[in-house]
Amino acid sequence: MKARHKRFGLIALGLLLLVIAVVLFTKSFKSNLVFFFSPTQVASGEAPKTGNFRIGGMVEEGSLKRLPDGLRVEFKVTDTAKTMQVQYKGILPDLFKEGKGVVAEGSLNKDGLFVANQVLAKHDENYMPPEAAAALEAAKAQKAKDAAMTNATEGAK
Repeated sequence: MKARHKRFGLIALGLLLLVIAVVLFTKSFKSNLVFFFSPTQVASGEAPKTGNFRIGGMVEEGSLKRLPDGLRVEFKVTDTAKTMQVQYKGILPDLFKEGKGVVAEGSLNKDGLFVANQVLAKHDENYMPPEAAAALEAAKAQKAKDAAMTNATEGAK
């Protein structure tokens, strides 16, 4: 075999290994990627129907219910515009409370119930994930806009 052929074989082998490494990295990255959605976005169909994603907002006051088996809890997450029922099996974080911020990771079941496999409570009174804060502000703005439109149509009557 000539030196030129050996060099070509080594280059081809190197490129093949590089392609395999890129494919494995991309596959691993996609399987660990989890997106954040507000209850309004989930209700409008922006969230994936299959696969995991995160939902965030505030735990609605009076919505926390412990189920009879003692391990599962249900609560509602709201962004002030829409509310979504969440079910979680496990121990809730110590800082989890009604009226406080929460981010839950999980998926929608066939009935549209969000089944969480992880619940994260906000850790500081002043902190909220940027995505959750933006979603709450957008929901408040939409609610104010809808109220103004309702008042305008009622005033026109």
